Amino acid sequence: MKDLSPKPSDLEPIEVASLDEIQALQLKRMKWSLRHAYDNVAMYKTRFDAAGVHPDDLNSLADIAKFPFTYKDDLRDNYPFGLLAVPRSEIIRFHASSGTTGKSTVVGYTKGDIDNWADLGARSLRASGLRKGDMVHNAYGYGLFTGGLGAHYAIERLGATVVPMGGGQTEKQVTLINDFRPDGIMVTPSYMLNILEAFHKAGLDPRESSLSVGIFGAEPWTNAMREEVEAAFDMHAVDIYGLSEIMGPGVANECVETKDGLHIWEDHFYPEIINPETGEVVEDGQPGELVFTTLTKQGLPMIRYRTRDLSRLLPGTARSMRRMEKITGRSDDMIILRGVNVFPTQIEEQVMATGGLAPYYQIELYKSGRMDAMRVLVEATPKAAGAASKAAAERMLSKRIKDMVGVSTEVIVGDPGTVARSLGKAVRVIDNRARG
Repeated sequence: MKDLSPKPSDLEPIEVASLDEIQALQLKRMKWSLRHAYDNVAMYKTRFDAAGVHPDDLNSLADIAKFPFTYKDDLRDNYPFGLLAVPRSEIIRFHASSGTTGKSTVVGYTKGDIDNWADLGARSLRASGLRKGDMVHNAYGYGLFTGGLGAHYAIERLGATVVPMGGGQTEKQVTLINDFRPDGIMVTPSYMLNILEAFHKAGLDPRESSLSVGIFGAEPWTNAMREEVEAAFDMHAVDIYGLSEIMGPGVANECVETKDGLHIWEDHFYPEIINPETGEVVEDGQPGELVFTTLTKQGLPMIRYRTRDLSRLLPGTARSMRRMEKITGRSDDMIILRGVNVFPTQIEEQVMATGGLAPYYQIELYKSGRMDAMRVLVEATPKAAGAASKAAAERMLSKRIKDMVGVSTEVIVGDPGTVARSLGKAVRVIDNRARG
């Protein structure tokens, strides 16, 4: 793989500032953000008053723990514009979730917010190894989803050339990558597997492609998948993190020279890790739920927003700012199967470790009598599609999952192409238990 390590001149001063400098800036900005939210968003004033706290009570960064949490339901309850901290006329763009579980969660951005987002996106791309003048194939979906436009503005702010492909049309994706010869690609990791599959179907060697780095986000993915993609394309696979409620892609990013977790851009976002059951803050290094307070967001400030993403905070390495470990799952995506906690990423690790299986899977939950049950649908690689090979893979994967979580699981290994493909975020879990 090509060496994409940055030169010192590639970094912004804040990326290598001292912890004292970073924390002083955070405290100043946190005081502003709390006051901005309290003075301009009725929900925050009501909630702070009910908790008996005031923005003036913040004298240290640790004091943020005195303030109440914000939840995704708060955005739905105040749909569409109830959490805006500026007049609607100052909002220059809206994004929103799909609203598959209820009303959409709507977020608004001022011009200053969009500028900050583009700057942090460009910083994330530089950390990934891209530079001014490079070409980047953007296969994130455009529209209300923050991925497409978030990546687009980041690429342009970097001074790179954007190919605004969006999602879908997988064969055309391959054609453009082959013809335009971009240096990087931004896409969900699951859809990158579809692109890889399309390379093979077209008779093209992905290792001969021009891609030197893939920047993958919008869904949890494992280091095993990283190794699969890196080996297939002879390129770096780097993790990017973001969520629309906080900003969008570019809240945190891995550095290509270390790939040891995502550095959080702490000059704009203050992270905490809490016990998801008690809400208590845990020490750095301990696992739990990721919580963010925005420090500079004008249009829609978020105070102690519970992301439901599970991670832990680690010291900085390639940058001064703290790292978050790769997301292991979401507290609301956790499967509780006969009293055992299971995360889709745990299943993915075992699929990737089982010979003869392609990296596509889906988990189905159903009722077997009165008991909850789980089956894992996977598919064989073309070279292992014979009946004996598939049966051996079923036995091996079933044993691996039983050894890992302690619960017996049905495994079905289908022929190549039988697991549903995703054009964006992968649907990993189908819960049919209510139909049992």
